[in-house]
Amino acid sequence: MMGFLAEGAAAVTPSDGTELGPCKALYIGGAGNVVVHMPNQSTPITFFAVPVGTVLPVSARRVLLATTATNIVALY
Repeated sequence: MMGFLAEGAAAVTPSDGTELGPCKALYIGGAGNVVVHMPNQSTPITFFAVPVGTVLPVSARRVLLATTATNIVALY
């Protein structure tokens, strides 16, 4: 269960250059790998085989092009 309520949301198009904000979580609408930059890390992290409908409670500043998951929504 998430420990916050989202106050805003925005569709995410994976990009190696677009900053998200950072967000509080990512909703994954289509299964796949999610590759992100976290706010205090320069090395990307990959979440493998994320299922449809998952809310990843991560503060991501970027969702990178190597992401194969689809229909991603940033929650703020």
